[in-house]
Amino acid sequence: MSNKEIDFSKIRPIKLIKSFLKLYLIGIGLGVITGSLLKMVPNYLEGREPLANLAGQGKETFKDKASNKRIVKRKKINSIKETSEIRSLSSKWERLGKEQNDLIASAYILFQDGKYAEFQPDIILPAASTIKIAILFILLEKLDEGNLLWNELLTLNNKAVAEGSGWMRYQKVGKSFPIHEVATEMIRISDNTATNLLIQRLGGKEIINKRMLELGLNKTQINNLLPDLQGTNTTSVKDLTNIIQLADQGNHLSQKSRDLFREVMSTSITNKLIPDGLLNGLGINPGNSDYKLLIQGFRVYNKTGDIGITYADAALLEMPDTSRAVVAFIVKGPFNDQRSTNLIRNMAASTIQYLVQKDLTKRP
Repeated sequence: MSNKEIDFSKIRPIKLIKSFLKLYLIGIGLGVITGSLLKMVPNYLEGREPLANLAGQGKETFKDKASNKRIVKRKKINSIKETSEIRSLSSKWERLGKEQNDLIASAYILFQDGKYAEFQPDIILPAASTIKIAILFILLEKLDEGNLLWNELLTLNNKAVAEGSGWMRYQKVGKSFPIHEVATEMIRISDNTATNLLIQRLGGKEIINKRMLELGLNKTQINNLLPDLQGTNTTSVKDLTNIIQLADQGNHLSQKSRDLFREVMSTSITNKLIPDGLLNGLGINPGNSDYKLLIQGFRVYNKTGDIGITYADAALLEMPDTSRAVVAFIVKGPFNDQRSTNLIRNMAASTIQYLVQKDLTKRP
């Protein structure tokens, strides 16, 4: 064999080793790149979720792999159980109600220890603006689930504009408002346009009605947008107290949303029914009711309703001994008949001795 001839038996193994080394190094490089990309994808997708969960403490959630939608596994709804009836109070309400036999009255109160009083608590009556309590509650549920943001903007549209109370109807169509402002105005001054905007955002009355049934509000239903002067939207005093109780208890809404519920409810400026009735029961002249009740150790988080043919008020009460109760009254009668509002105030006034007596029993 001459010097120019190549010994392939010696060279082939070297080439093969070099080829394997190149493939090995390429494989390592691809693996590093692929791994980095895979790490980035979940973060990217998470960042692409439409809304962050701002108040989601206490909610168990997971994602549907097929749709990538957020699904909430709701906790079992617990409520205060009735223990014993305060028959003397129930009898007082019955007597007051029967004094005006052409008015249809309904009343219910449930204390934290399970004691209760009632007068026709399950009859279905027009909800008027008390329907806004359930809307606020469902809105806060959606906030907990991460399905909306508290500062999310809602745009005014012609379908939402409503007659009656509120200033939003006078704004230019196309103007936007954050949900926290819309929800507050719905309760603070009972703004009907604000309410209709929230009904739209929550998916419409059918979706809301379905959720209210799931919550056990069997007498509560939205049939028309606000102001609903004909009284087609319905509820009962028990439904009203149940939804307030759910909002106040620790097992359903997150702590943040429970705080928001009380904060928003505390902005209500109408005190002519339950708050003024409580002051009458205390022997104090109405006016500046929130402050006067606070001095006496009471906080009242209430929402009224007034469509002329029906007056209503529902409230969370905080007593001087820090215990709580939920209470609601509805009276239906002739249009703008002041006997209806007087009856609610008188019924509220009659509860005072039980609220105060409860506190006195704990004093030294």
